[in-house]
Amino acid sequence: MRRGTAAGAAGPHSRARGAGAGPRRPASRRVRRLAGLLLAGAVTAAGTGCSALSGDEEPPVTGTVTFWDTSNETEAPFFNQLVAAFEKEYPEIDVTYVNVPFFEARQRFLDAAADGRAPDVLRADVGWTAGFVADGLLADLTGTVAEPDPQDFLENTVAGVTFDGAVHGVPQVTDTLALLYNKALFEEAGLTRPPRDWTELRDYALTVKEETGAEGIVLNTDAYYALPFLYGEGTDLVDPASRTITVAGGPAVRGVTTAAGLVSSGAAPVPPAEDAYSAMQSAFKKGEAAMMINGPWSVADAQDGTAFRGTGNLGIAPVPAGSTGIAGSPTGGHSLVISADSRHPAAAALFTAFMTATEQQEKAAVALDLLPARKAAYSETVLADPVRNAFYFAHTKSVARPPLAETARMFGIFQEHYTAVLRGETSPEAGLDATARTWRDELLTGWIIPAS
Repeated sequence: MRRGTAAGAAGPHSRARGAGAGPRRPASRRVRRLAGLLLAGAVTAAGTGCSALSGDEEPPVTGTVTFWDTSNETEAPFFNQLVAAFEKEYPEIDVTYVNVPFFEARQRFLDAAADGRAPDVLRADVGWTAGFVADGLLADLTGTVAEPDPQDFLENTVAGVTFDGAVHGVPQVTDTLALLYNKALFEEAGLTRPPRDWTELRDYALTVKEETGAEGIVLNTDAYYALPFLYGEGTDLVDPASRTITVAGGPAVRGVTTAAGLVSSGAAPVPPAEDAYSAMQSAFKKGEAAMMINGPWSVADAQDGTAFRGTGNLGIAPVPAGSTGIAGSPTGGHSLVISADSRHPAAAALFTAFMTATEQQEKAAVALDLLPARKAAYSETVLADPVRNAFYFAHTKSVARPPLAETARMFGIFQEHYTAVLRGETSPEAGLDATARTWRDELLTGWIIPAS
């Protein structure tokens, strides 16, 4: 197994954020289908793994695969071990493993593709796929050994890699946001269950602050974390079917006003203008705040904190509902995608099928507390862990994000204004209106912004 130079860790969490994303590159190549790489029975991609069939009917698949893994410093050694297991099972395929920092990976992939140096396989955030497909950078896996069967995966996961009937990736892990809370602080404040809606959450937070001196809830200014507030009002950022920008509409304003109200009421402190995620995570893990909205990637770090180390003090519940009575959180996760310019597409497809098989997803869940994307990977062992079980339940409230190539840049623009709203520097109406107009002027030309 060849090893590329490790390029660093992905940071404390693994979500696509969009901030700093460069402009889209124009499509410079056609998306290449990998049809015909079903390998005529040479391999099977069963739910529990992939294995070569005996006999002399077909020669073994050979070639080299360069794999860019965007997992963080905790996860990377495990995925490196899976690569070694693949090479042991398929000795005719040589894999070069490179760990690429998550927040650099999207732009580095674009740059490498423009120069004809794209890796064969990339562990891509679900939010990147639409843009890569629009630029013609990903292979269509339809009809290959890697093609995912939607029936085998959790709802909304395969939707994130399917465009115009073509499949451009295989979900490896999924995630969603949930409410994490400190049981001891709740008990001290006389609270016996997690809040059911945002109004109740605000009241809980103020009670915690009054009774314990800790902050009630800490917020992240990242636009991704604004989505539960929008979903709770029955709306989204856009409506692709009607080419309408809905982020400045009445329901979205109500949702963001709810978020801003947590700060203005004193239920949450004013978040910092920079690196609000780290500030949120630090306060929660130290027991300085009773609640935060976060994903499963944050749990291991939180349990290293003084408030949770070696205890059963961490509570996890679905995000609260909005005024509509609806609760929703975004479907996140990572998929393995294959470059349209892969020099050994059969080997890349076989590697992708192996790395995303049920057996590997179950192992990753147990080793890293990740959420499998495949239904069959939710074995008794996986669900026996209370954290995984809680996030599995939270995932039932997940909402698929619109499959737009412009998503990464949209989130970057939204984050700037959402930060200003939470910090009290602008109103929800003004911040969302500015977001919608910038999207229309720079990214979504010809889309409609409904009159308020």
